[in-house]
Amino acid sequence: MSIERLSEDLRPEKFSTLTEVVDYFCTEHAQLPAYTCLGRTLTYGEVDELSDRFAHYIMTQTNLKPGDRIAIQLPNLLQFPIAFFGATRASLVVVNTNPLYTVQEMAHQFKDSGVKGIVILSSFCDKLEKILPQTEIETVIVTQLGDIQKPMKRLFVNFMIKYIRKMVPAYEIQGAVDFQKIVNTPAPKIRYPESGRGHDVALILYTGGTTGVAKGAMLSHSNLITNMMQLRSRCLSVIDDKIENILSPLPLYHSYAFLLHCLTMPYAGNHNILVANPRDTSALIKLFTQWPISGFVGINTLYLALLRHKDFSSIDFSSMKFCGAGGMAMTTSVSEEWAESTGSPIYEGYGLTECSPVVSVNIPGKERLGTVGPVVPETETKVVDDVGNEVASGETGELWIRGPQVMQGYWQHDSETENALTGDGWFKTGDYVRISDDDYISIVDRKKDMILVSGFNVFPNEIEDWVNRHPDVLESAAIGVPCEKTGELIKLFIVPNEKEVDIESVKAHCREGLTAYKIPREVVLIDDIPKSIIGKILHRELRETP
Repeated sequence: MSIERLSEDLRPEKFSTLTEVVDYFCTEHAQLPAYTCLGRTLTYGEVDELSDRFAHYIMTQTNLKPGDRIAIQLPNLLQFPIAFFGATRASLVVVNTNPLYTVQEMAHQFKDSGVKGIVILSSFCDKLEKILPQTEIETVIVTQLGDIQKPMKRLFVNFMIKYIRKMVPAYEIQGAVDFQKIVNTPAPKIRYPESGRGHDVALILYTGGTTGVAKGAMLSHSNLITNMMQLRSRCLSVIDDKIENILSPLPLYHSYAFLLHCLTMPYAGNHNILVANPRDTSALIKLFTQWPISGFVGINTLYLALLRHKDFSSIDFSSMKFCGAGGMAMTTSVSEEWAESTGSPIYEGYGLTECSPVVSVNIPGKERLGTVGPVVPETETKVVDDVGNEVASGETGELWIRGPQVMQGYWQHDSETENALTGDGWFKTGDYVRISDDDYISIVDRKKDMILVSGFNVFPNEIEDWVNRHPDVLESAAIGVPCEKTGELIKLFIVPNEKEVDIESVKAHCREGLTAYKIPREVVLIDDIPKSIIGKILHRELRETP
């Protein structure tokens, strides 16, 4: 198939680093609203000043050097873009971290990435305290939920969170620095480091792998700038510049939301409304009534929660221009009901962390239900059989992708990189698809064994590894089963050790070491787990078990 090209005005080569991108939109759109959260709105000029102060602190008051890694472990708060833009200006490599991580998951990611600094919400500091000696972290910057709000509201919110709702467990971290103090301290303009060019790594995003071991996908400045332009090319037909209010219910640490709200929409000078707690559907609906929302990207569970809410009918969708979906497959029933109720179709897309993440998006006005659209510009695809031979158009096979948004490789996992990337640049997605004659992609089966829970990738081996540590478990196997609400839920099969297994004890064990969405909802005792001749668990056979 022919490769669609980006237009001249969207050529990514006009920027060599993310710092240049940030400088551009903070200057170009200085007077426009950039981010709103918890009632406070910052202009791009204000974000520019606050992130510049953050960069100044990093460069003058810490031992962090260009190329060092810094973790950002925050929900959707104003602090997130400030920290990211500041760290980028200081030429640090940002490692986005899920705030829901358990102690064990944090320890793995921080040790694997070798982060030397972290920006973290105070509510998670008790977990950080437990693992800090195991890491290379020297700089700990702590923020509270109400930071960046106006003084009186900041005091009120932080008091409520800590003393009334008791959402900040006690912790003691020597040398921790107050985020609010950093951004409240005026700093002179300084020259940013001359580093971070082209294919140098700008961001490390962790994803599961075929082994179940979390790996960091290395995304370069060029990867992210190109994908920003690729996504912009798809948005231009419906989203205008400088006037739109774009809602952000997906977490910014997630690759899609990060690209949309930290790069693509800021580049366009649009207003990003950050949703701190997307599970609070009532609060989310309130935002729809406070602002004329032009667009947002959600997942099936979010659309379903909105549709089923008692106040859904009160939302005025007359300003809505773009409803996107990614992260998990949309069900046809939800897509149809949403379009009928709102007059706005859902433009489903497809992406992977390893691809920065956007690979394909349905084109507005040409959307096709049940597909994830054609690939974005500058991207090649092919569909291959199990031995790597390309299959005929319309036939099912594994999707391979080649394009400038494909990652540089996995951080410190050379063998995994070699397995995923061919010598001539093709990325093996592990996803099984069909591509129509006019290039629309249909997902047939997500990675063979991967479980998708509310848009999060869950790999069986990760669950099995933790469950097998239980003293009464001989072995285990996890699969996904369909769920109307979350897409899939996790079903766990257990072979007991010599004595019987207390299922509630196993669930409690899971809660200790696994993030909430990874905890099995069904547990079944069996005598034996089906395996291949080489001993690999046959998850497909388990999925066929009644």
